[in-house]
Amino acid sequence: MFPKEVYTERRKRLKDLMGSGLLLFPGNQEASYNYPANTYHYRQDSQFQYFFGLNHAGFAGLIDVDNNQDFIFGNDVDIEDIIWMGVLPTVEDMSAEAGITNTATYGSLTIVLAEALKQGRKVHYLPPYRGDTKIELSDWLGIAVSELKANASVDLIKAVIKLKEVKDSYEIAELEKAADIAYVMHTNGMKLCKPGIQEQEIAGTMEGIALALSGPVSFPIILSMDGQTLHNHYHGNYLTEGRMVVIDAGCETLTGYSSDITRTVPVGGKFNARQKGIYEAVLNANMAVINSLKPGVRYYDMHMLAAKTMVIALKEIGLMKGDVDKAVAAGAHTLFFPHGLGHMMGMDVHDLESLGENYVGYDETISRASEFGTAYLRLAKTLKPGFVLTVEPGCYFIPALIDQFRNEGKYFEYVNYDLVETYKDFGGVRIEDDVLITETGCKVLGKPIPKTVAEVEQTMAEQGIRFTK
Repeated sequence: MFPKEVYTERRKRLKDLMGSGLLLFPGNQEASYNYPANTYHYRQDSQFQYFFGLNHAGFAGLIDVDNNQDFIFGNDVDIEDIIWMGVLPTVEDMSAEAGITNTATYGSLTIVLAEALKQGRKVHYLPPYRGDTKIELSDWLGIAVSELKANASVDLIKAVIKLKEVKDSYEIAELEKAADIAYVMHTNGMKLCKPGIQEQEIAGTMEGIALALSGPVSFPIILSMDGQTLHNHYHGNYLTEGRMVVIDAGCETLTGYSSDITRTVPVGGKFNARQKGIYEAVLNANMAVINSLKPGVRYYDMHMLAAKTMVIALKEIGLMKGDVDKAVAAGAHTLFFPHGLGHMMGMDVHDLESLGENYVGYDETISRASEFGTAYLRLAKTLKPGFVLTVEPGCYFIPALIDQFRNEGKYFEYVNYDLVETYKDFGGVRIEDDVLITETGCKVLGKPIPKTVAEVEQTMAEQGIRFTK
């Protein structure tokens, strides 16, 4: 946990933004995966942990804005718990670490909320995303499970986003730590990308590094020669010379802050001419954006900068043709770059998106587009100091999408489909960094992970940690 003053100040600022009402924050419960006593690795709800700090199951937080009081509801352990888990601090002691002196049993929350509703008080809550939380909220508030999302507090959503999207020094230090661990994960993964090694071995080794140095991975590792599938979690392929491996991975710290970094490497450690051309097209886009990031720019414009930079390189290769600006305006680049440039980072790898992607990634100056590709932008709004986000352009050769666009007669004036056909076996390339927006520009978080052609080849020439079957 951070110092208790951090949590006290966060709750104070939230009260100031909300003005009145009760703010309800259920923590996450344990979740079983094949029988009740066998649970998944515990993960606290990020909004509860942000305001209340406690990384344990069985708690809920309540902020009474009108009376300027904060409450923790939870139960002390009994002898059966102690036998299995050892002696744990009391609810009162744990709450004090978050600057809270008002505690009560978990079951009493039902009574408190019932009385508040009887008095006609407004109870604000955020959109629930787990089934057990939905059931509890439904019981506490008398709202049907199917209506919970529609009745979530927009005022609370906007207030939480306003507070959490700007990271303080404690948070930035945690994000740096997560990025530094990702450096170890990725550099070791690169060194293992040799012909004949199974993807599973590399992904498992990288996950083990995350667990050994910090916490779990921040999302299931994406590692595949079939990088044209953007979120490919299949790890059964054996690496073969001439293919590229997309490795998208990060870890969580004990306080829940994440890293999310992607590198793409040639099997065997040397880029051939075709691989180098596509790789440097993506790298140019990645670096063009990073060199342009600063407060006040819209991330939508950064996305378009990445697209234009990539189209220039693809035109030089011969895969695209015609006027670059017109090609981007028409959306021809979406054949190769069909996703957004990046997303917000923080306690969640897609920070705050459980509250609604449009609230997080857009503002009053820009709304989500409806066109293919551009509609997938998770982040488009104006950037502020303290934002942490990903920069992750990519270039992919998706056979089904190539066939669809060609059959529909799309972008023939901008795409050399005959040459594109010869790349259908290529896969894809993505390069991703985690970046902090500073007062004057930006900073890439963590120890620099190799990404130029020379750096990648030099790293891959080294021996990595390997666990053989």
